[in-house]
Amino acid sequence: MECRQCASPLERPGDYCLVCRTENADTLVLELGRERGTVTALYEGDIVGSRTVTTTPETDEEQVNSELRYFAGQIADEIRRKRPDEVYATGDREVLRAVRSQVHYSFYRIEGDDPIERALERQGEAPLEVVEASVAEKLGGTHSTLIGGRTGREALEVVAEHPHVKKIIPGPIDASGSSSDGGLRAKVTRADNTGNVRLLIRDGSSVQENRVVTTADDRELGERVREDINQALVEAEFKE
Repeated sequence: MECRQCASPLERPGDYCLVCRTENADTLVLELGRERGTVTALYEGDIVGSRTVTTTPETDEEQVNSELRYFAGQIADEIRRKRPDEVYATGDREVLRAVRSQVHYSFYRIEGDDPIERALERQGEAPLEVVEASVAEKLGGTHSTLIGGRTGREALEVVAEHPHVKKIIPGPIDASGSSSDGGLRAKVTRADNTGNVRLLIRDGSSVQENRVVTTADDRELGERVREDINQALVEAEFKE
């Protein structure tokens, strides 16, 4: 494939042209499994290239992390080569987190039988500001105690990973609820008129309500963010 601007040859279809500094893919769609990951590059709605990376998961616990890191690194390399405006992803959350840790991009979670079609549908929706900040930067407020310890923080991290979440403000813990043996559970409540939502985390008889500030500015857009976050919590097995 040649660069659409200067016709210089590209090593892989959709690669960013280093000669004239032109992007040849504005969108990437990642379909991630634990053994196989496919990266599809699009430009103005058309597929310009696709690459599949495979791995064999290690059974030796000492080798699992390095194997996953190498697998994710190959997918991350495709993102760096393309320099897209947007990245959409579906599939294995563990792989997605490993990929995300290696690139400075916000990922939009998508679901459905046809990820590429879903990504194109999302592109047609009203745009929202993307927040480029770490999980630590998004966590704030006066209540530093988090319900559920490490597991509770993992639930907050799932929420903080969303590109349209600005800040999470942990609230006080209420221990007066009824006890539950289902482990730590989390869900995001209906958006308010300003587009912000509440994250409820339950652990046993304790409940913590956390305020989540989003980049949405009305209820309709806030509901879109809420649905995305709740889907991510389902995949991470935190959803009530």
